[in-house]
Amino acid sequence: MQAAATKQMTNVDLIRGAIAAKIDTAAFTSWIAPLDFDISNNVLTLVAQNQFSSDYISSVYGNTLCAVANEYGLSLNICVRGATASVANDNSVKSFVPMPMATNMSAFDVFVSSEENAFVVSACKKVAAGSVSFSPLFIYGAPGCGKTLLVNCIRDASTNRVVMMTGGGFVAEFTRSLRDHSIFAFKDFCRNCDTFILDDVNALAGKRATMDEFMQLLIDLRSAGKNIVLTSNASPSNLTGFDKHAQSLFASGLTADVASPNDNVKRVMLMRAGVASDVAAALSNRISGDGHLVAGVATKINAYAELMGADVTVDVAERLLADTLKTSKTPIAMVRDMCDKLGVSHDAVCGTGRNRSLVLARQIMMTVLHNVTKLSLAEIGNYVGGRDHASVMYALKQIEKLAQTDLVLSAQINDMIAEYK
Repeated sequence: MQAAATKQMTNVDLIRGAIAAKIDTAAFTSWIAPLDFDISNNVLTLVAQNQFSSDYISSVYGNTLCAVANEYGLSLNICVRGATASVANDNSVKSFVPMPMATNMSAFDVFVSSEENAFVVSACKKVAAGSVSFSPLFIYGAPGCGKTLLVNCIRDASTNRVVMMTGGGFVAEFTRSLRDHSIFAFKDFCRNCDTFILDDVNALAGKRATMDEFMQLLIDLRSAGKNIVLTSNASPSNLTGFDKHAQSLFASGLTADVASPNDNVKRVMLMRAGVASDVAAALSNRISGDGHLVAGVATKINAYAELMGADVTVDVAERLLADTLKTSKTPIAMVRDMCDKLGVSHDAVCGTGRNRSLVLARQIMMTVLHNVTKLSLAEIGNYVGGRDHASVMYALKQIEKLAQTDLVLSAQINDMIAEYK
């Protein structure tokens, strides 16, 4: 009897370890560690504290948990603490296993997610499953954060017909259809789908005729109950070159941001690309949060190993990537980098413009510089267009007030502070 109990405890510990190896550390600590684990009748039961936790874990981590349970020959049951279930004395009762949202959700495994991106990934999986109550899904984030990879995952996981185009591709095809007198065939092609995806809607900015056609397409698709997914480098309200009607239509569904890869995500990306674990760990916090750059680092390391016929150690990697790895940045370099992240030009930041998004960008930059440098308030003001001491002090107070209610803004600023420290 005691031996059986010990064996079960060992199995639970092994399963905990297997799950921890497949899920981000912060996510495991927040969601999986508090669960009660139990194995009985070839069923792994995970008991959550409330229904919200149970639903969230099932939707976000259900596939991973099922895979681990299957490795041990078990089925999975996620339930709520205190909930009672009647079990009959025959063999017809089956344990609950979360129903997969689509037949190919493993397509999302190529996207290395983090706790910050759990919401947008869940929304993308819902779209891929084929039925959502929100449309369009507007995904935005800095270059290299994974927007294109996510929409590729939606396309690959969907069982229904998907039409996917880049913003530049839509402009080119629309122009060609006008020239070739095939505009109605182009219209039919875009509308004959269950899900329409446009990657990089920014490419339509300032192109009046193309934008008019695209707006009518969105209206027709929504009226027909089709799913729409759009990606952009900025949120709908911060898009330039689009009128208010377009911005409001983009924001009328579900808007979700994609966070740039954190150190753990970058480490996993490097390891998946074949970089040794110790090298990946040493480099992950010295590469900027851009997925394209992480991929380039992995390519360079693997190419060196292949061409030179030698393993790449940490010392070799640091010499090889001396032009890529982050070093301490000067204040002006930080400001220029933040301009790219926030989607504003350095000239505009240093100019006299007073539109809302530009003022907010200046205030964010002042706050970050105040937290990561020892500059005086007057010195900080000089780096954002010669603002005076009082302007910087006002900016700090405004951001402090906004951050108390805007969690996305607060997280964005904290990420920048952590990056530049």
